[in-house]
Amino acid sequence: MDGHYLLGAVLALLFTLLFFYNLFAKRNDARSYSPEIDGNASGDYRSDNGRIDADVIIVGAGVAGAALAHTLGKDGRRVHVIERDLTEPDRIVGELLQPGGYLKLIELGLEDCLEGIEAQRIFGYALFKDGKSTRLAYPLEKFHSDISGRSFHNGRFIQKMREKSNSLPNVRLEQGTVTTLLEEKGTIRGVQYKNKNGDELTAYAPLTIVCDGCFSNLRRTLCTPKVENPSCFVGLVLENCNLPHSNHGHVILADPSPILFYPISNSEVRCLVDVPGQKVPSISSGEMATYLKNSVAPQIPPELYDAFIAAIEKGNIRTMPNRIMPANPQPTPGALLMGDAFNMRHPLTGGGMTVALSDIVLLRNLLRSLPDLNDSTTLCKYLESFYTLRKPVASTINTLAGALYKVFCASPDEARKEMREACFDYLSLGGICSSGPVSLLSGLNPRPISLFLHFFAVAIYGVGRLCLPYPSPKRIWLGVRLVLGASGIIFPIIKAEGVRQMFFPATVPAYYRAPHVH
Repeated sequence: MDGHYLLGAVLALLFTLLFFYNLFAKRNDARSYSPEIDGNASGDYRSDNGRIDADVIIVGAGVAGAALAHTLGKDGRRVHVIERDLTEPDRIVGELLQPGGYLKLIELGLEDCLEGIEAQRIFGYALFKDGKSTRLAYPLEKFHSDISGRSFHNGRFIQKMREKSNSLPNVRLEQGTVTTLLEEKGTIRGVQYKNKNGDELTAYAPLTIVCDGCFSNLRRTLCTPKVENPSCFVGLVLENCNLPHSNHGHVILADPSPILFYPISNSEVRCLVDVPGQKVPSISSGEMATYLKNSVAPQIPPELYDAFIAAIEKGNIRTMPNRIMPANPQPTPGALLMGDAFNMRHPLTGGGMTVALSDIVLLRNLLRSLPDLNDSTTLCKYLESFYTLRKPVASTINTLAGALYKVFCASPDEARKEMREACFDYLSLGGICSSGPVSLLSGLNPRPISLFLHFFAVAIYGVGRLCLPYPSPKRIWLGVRLVLGASGIIFPIIKAEGVRQMFFPATVPAYYRAPHVH
């Protein structure tokens, strides 16, 4: 009985802290498809001396680059976008936009880019483990009925954004490969690139923004990258099947690591199988198909089994390495990193686009109060402020993704098994135990302290499960190991993200006077 009282007192204290924190914390509230883009449709910023000059050069036209081009172009900036390949991308990730990211898309005026591509509304997640399941709804009660997550074909979404940004008269979208950042006395002045005809050209602007994705060949100039490759995703498309819970993402806590399902069109469901390590079974030799049939298929919900086997036999199996890279910028006058070129987290929680769009809203608001980008000293201060001000939102989403991936992976360690079980049961409790973590994951309330409290509430809940009704020395020791293991998961991630930046963010600089955008 004493154990019950102790557990009750600890949980009551944690829930009281969470209640008052969420009560007083400020919430971060907030058209036809074209298969190809004509890269020469917009204005040419060629000066008398032959240089191509603009206000901003953007390297890359993926989600971040295309959204940024439209946003800055709409604000009157002359934008020159250089993208390696303007044909429709074909990726197996970047297909799920969380509600927090959708709010940012609305704030940028890009929500219509989800029209005409069979984008699906997502209202939450279904979690499966050992024959049990629980449904976790996004906390959307305070938002307009249109607010939810969205899932879609990544390439279709990007083409719509490229098309919209290219329609602005002051945005020039060009196919080309940037080879070098042009530096003069420590300041980036522009880029050297090859156009689609192979001609060597230079482009100049007071601000160059590098958004060339996870395989960026320019990031080493602007940051100190520490890239981890914890796993690979194996991607399949299931056709004409019904998910157990419609309009939800599905996460199966499988062995050895999670399996994801979510709709990407009216008749297609994306399946992503996480395979730990940097190597996956060979697709060409048939090893992958055998692995999926023998090791993965028995663990998926029976409603999806036949469609899963049919997708394997169809043979369209894709792989994608998963990368984790904390933001570690080297502030450089005249240049900025954004998107996956700058900061990556495990894609398990689908937070990448939310972070990128949040960064774009922040940068837009900063630059609105700086009409002249040629003032290099002031511009440099603004860019340094960007790196600081983005931290609380980005690091919350990054930390949650990394921590959940480690908790959700199967482990032979008994304490890790207990942590995984405790996490599933904690989320199944409902109320703040589910709405709190889901609001963090969805980008609707990305607050580091809330993440920290919920993570250790799971650990304490796990200790209580072990010690009730009668604690034994073995169970007490296992509980201690559980708490130590939880600390070993989250503290290295927080350290990589930056403790001070996460929990003690800098105040907004006096020169940041951009109006709030509703």
